[in-house]
Amino acid sequence: MSRTAELSRKTKETDIKVKINLDKSDESKIDTGIPFLDHMLNAFTKHGRIGLELTCKGDLEVDCHHTMEDVGIALGECFDKAIGDKKGINRFADAYTPLDESLTRCVIDISGRPYLHYDVSFTQPDDGNNVNPYLFEEFFRGFVMNAKITMHIDLIHGKNSHHILESVFKSFAVAMREAIAVTGSDIPSTKGVL
Repeated sequence: MSRTAELSRKTKETDIKVKINLDKSDESKIDTGIPFLDHMLNAFTKHGRIGLELTCKGDLEVDCHHTMEDVGIALGECFDKAIGDKKGINRFADAYTPLDESLTRCVIDISGRPYLHYDVSFTQPDDGNNVNPYLFEEFFRGFVMNAKITMHIDLIHGKNSHHILESVFKSFAVAMREAIAVTGSDIPSTKGVL
């Protein structure tokens, strides 16, 4: 079973191409036009052991919002295609990851029911990332709604926005790696379908 997918998504605001491989973490190629988002997605692929090729040409002359949200949407759609019927996956997973003073928890249920709980706030709005850190909630909302998963992300503590967001993406990656792992042979649901 090959858990791969690719798609293109074009709107008046963004033009995105995505390829994902849930089982092979070749070196990722990511260019969203937002270097800090690229950095976070590279952390996700490295620690999630997921192969990803993603390019986005967005209306960054307006702001980063459309690119952040639409990259999340396209990545979520591609993930949903790649995960397939979900046969044998763990389904549930959680991870705590620190980065210096920051500690984040991510809990995932690959449930077919989209829901995002995102409790992450910043005392320092920008530590040189050149992107409003609050826009990452739009990325995660776009991802969750289109991947059709339930995800809870909670900042336990942290100050530096770069460290907080890197901790968020690493906990997301580690939890996702565990949730998508194939360890059985049936659909992990009493309903028989996810």
